[in-house]
Amino acid sequence: MANALALCSRALLKIGARPVASFDDGTAEAEVAASLYAGTRDALLSAHPWSFATGQATLPRLAATPVADFAYAYQLPPTFLRALSAGQGVRGRGVPFRLLEDRLHTDADSIILTHIFRPDESVFPPFFAALLAARLAAEFCLPLTESTQRAELLYKLADTEFRAARQTDSQQGTPRAIEDYPLITVRGRS
Repeated sequence: MANALALCSRALLKIGARPVASFDDGTAEAEVAASLYAGTRDALLSAHPWSFATGQATLPRLAATPVADFAYAYQLPPTFLRALSAGQGVRGRGVPFRLLEDRLHTDADSIILTHIFRPDESVFPPFFAALLAARLAAEFCLPLTESTQRAELLYKLADTEFRAARQTDSQQGTPRAIEDYPLITVRGRS
């Protein structure tokens, strides 16, 4: 089970720095880790529809209506990072929408949002924890070591780790079939 401090310490060890016991321990390592961790984590979570960070939610409709373009506004979940699709009824996709501020605007009178959310670190699978530690090491390298060459190498290693993690995660379900594609529909006609 990973936590933010353990992931940052793992990244610090990768660059030859001392691990941290707390984000408030007053060291340069702790200051860099505290400053860069949350943004790096959220950027990686948003970069791919990870199975462990993808969810669906029925959104609450807001009383205030949008100023223009759509009839309804819905409140996004507090841990929301990125929208994947919106639907209604029993489908999680197919409804046109636009995100503005912390709201989803649409003409649908109810909405199911498929989205990326920020899960607790304790549910990160090993492949994502390894990716996050690799990316954190790359992010921490320049401010702590001032070595651009080393930082570039760590970014390349993190990119390799990203591809491997994305591949592992993508193999955890049945591939989606192509639906409602005009060329397939036309071929089926006599």
